[in-house]
Order: sequence, then structure tokens, then C-alpha cells
Amino acid sequence: MLKDKFWEYKSLAQMTNTEWESLCDGCGRCCLNKLEDEDSGEIYYTNVACHLLDLQSCSCKDYPKRLQRVPACIKIETQTAAQIRELPHSCAYRRLADGKSLPDWHPLVTGIPASVHEAGISVRGRVVSEEYIHPDQLPEHIIIWEPAR
Repeated sequence: MLKDKFWEYKSLAQMTNTEWESLCDGCGRCCLNKLEDEDSGEIYYTNVACHLLDLQSCSCKDYPKRLQRVPACIKIETQTAAQIRELPHSCAYRRLADGKSLPDWHPLVTGIPASVHEAGISVRGRVVSEEYIHPDQLPEHIIIWEPAR
């Protein structure tokens, strides 16, 4: 665990790779299949996760090669964090890019890696792998969870 509250005084661009990676709270929400309304542009989350998401730990099974294995995988960079509409509003990258602070349940704030699960923010126990769902069935799996604090 990193000791200081670097996210309070560093911009995303100033962070080391270790600091950057530690911002991910491990919720798994960015790994959910999403649908976009063609008319309104609104993004809808489903309870169907990428086949690379470990549904228990909410981490990627092949993080180093995820972008090659899943072309639609979201690559978050300092310049784009605020513009990636597919990121949940609870995402630390999005929050910091928008000038907001980390939420009180974030593992960097609590010092407890499982706090994201304990707070009910993660997808643990709430999703199924896309391996078991036909893409045509995705609209049947649209979910609306309470907004993460």
C-alpha cells in the first residue's frame, strides 16, 4: 500500500506507474459489457462481464495482454480519463480527472484492499461472464445499480 495521499497533490500526468495503477479500486465495473443508445448516446451497463474478468477478485485474468485479447477493452490514459464515457462515475481515474476526490470506500483511502467489495461497489457476486450469454441477449441484461458514492 502506498503511504502518502499522492492523489491529493499530483495530477494524473505526474503520477508514477505504480501510483497510476493503484488508483484502480478493483470494482470491475469498467469490465462490464455496455450498450449505447443510438439515438441518445446514453450508455447502459449490463450484468455481463468480459470473459477475462475474474468474477471473484474483480481483476483481469490477463491484464498485460488484455488490449490484444479484447479489442474493445478500455485503455485509460491521463489525457482521456475524463472523456471515457464508459467509465463508471465512481472510477478514481474519472473522478480525479473531473477534479473530484476519492470516495471514502476507496482502498487507497481505507487502506483495506477489500473495501470496494465491502462497500458494495464492486461487481462481485452480481455478474455473469459473457462466455454464457449470447450477444443478442445483452439488452435483457441491462442493469441499473445505485450510483456509487
